[in-house]
Formats: sequence, C-alpha cells, structure tokens
Amino acid sequence: MMRLSQEEIEVELKDLPGWSMINEKLHREIEFKSFNQAFGFMTRAAMEIEKMNHHPEWFNVYNRLVIDLMTHDAGGITKNDINLARILNSLV
Repeated sequence: MMRLSQEEIEVELKDLPGWSMINEKLHREIEFKSFNQAFGFMTRAAMEIEKMNHHPEWFNVYNRLVIDLMTHDAGGITKNDINLARILNSLV
C-alpha cells in the first residue's frame, strides 16, 4: 500500500465529512448521546475493521470517541485509511 501525497489527501478529505488531518493522521472526534451508543458504534465498526485487517487508533471516554487513522507500514495515510474513514462515516 502506497502512502498518499498531501494533495491526494486534501482531495479525499473533501468527501469525508467530519475528518481532518492532524499529526499526519486522519482524525475524527464523534460525540454520541450515551455510552451505549458510542460502544454500539465501536462494536459495529470492529466487525468492519476486522474484515479489512486495518485497525484504527481510537480512544473512548463515556460518549466521546476519538479516531486516528494511518498505515504504519506505509508511514502515512493510504487508500486503506480513506476507505476505513468512509466505512466509519457510514456507520455513524
């Protein structure tokens, strides 16, 4: 998997509502109505994540979830990260 250029990432971000680039990672913060909703999202997402075998860095406190995506093997953001961001957006 090849690392995307800054220009390619900026183009992709236009079609990824809620996502930005922070510290060379795709970044999104989501606030849910409750812990149950946040945990339910993480559970649904985990099933898709496992299918891709592409695991995010994420951090959950009560109803908030912080997600960072990058491909460590490529040293940056790849199409895998973009695809996972799209899947996660579809589950919110």
